[in-house]
Order: sequence, then structure tokens, then C-alpha cells
Amino acid sequence: QVQLVESGGGLVQAGDSLRLSCAVSGRAVSTFMMGWFRQDPGKEREFVAAISWNSGPFLADSVKGRFAISRDNAKNTVYLQMNSLKREDTAVYYCAAANFINNYDQPPAYKYWGQGTQVTVSS
Repeated sequence: QVQLVESGGGLVQAGDSLRLSCAVSGRAVSTFMMGWFRQDPGKEREFVAAISWNSGPFLADSVKGRFAISRDNAKNTVYLQMNSLKREDTAVYYCAAANFINNYDQPPAYKYWGQGTQVTVSS
């Protein structure tokens, strides 16, 4: 059974940095397309970043130059490094795993999801 567990969220000030972690169990992270999404209440889930064993990284335009996605196969974990955080980055951040690399920026492409971790950026 595949499980994804996010951690690392919190309350920070604008301009600060955070690193989110997504620990994967049940299957090697290197066999997935791994993605990060975020969602504000009342809004659609939004693509943030994705990476697979042979493609990417891919980043949403809104986070390019500030965020980075990486993968540690030995720890079976995916990370989202977030720098220069802005108020508009406030959301619940979700880690997701897909079996295929197509449509990596679309939530329906992902089969497995974590429970989410809250990131709040104050000005």
C-alpha cells in the first residue's frame, strides 16, 4: 500500500524559506512522477512542481526562480524548497504520486495523495 506523508509546513513571514518533505512508503519514489500541488479554500487545486526519474523538474510559472523540487531516492522522499515566500503562497500543500509522466500538471493524473500540510505566509 502506497502512502505519502507531508511535513514541514508552518507559519512564516514574507521573504522567509520553508522546506516541505514528502515521505513515500510502499514503493520506490524513483518509480513515480512526483508532484506538489497547493489549494486555498474555495479554489481549485493548483500545480506547483513535479519531477520523475527521467524528466523534469517542472515548475509552475508562479514559483519559478523561488521554489525547487528534488528527490532523495535513498530516503524515498521528495522535497519542495520554497524561498522568498509571498502571501499568495499561502495554501495547503499536497504531495502526489503518478504512475505516468503525462499531464504532470493535472491533479487527475495522480493516483496517490498525501494529507496535506498548511503553509501560511504573513506580510
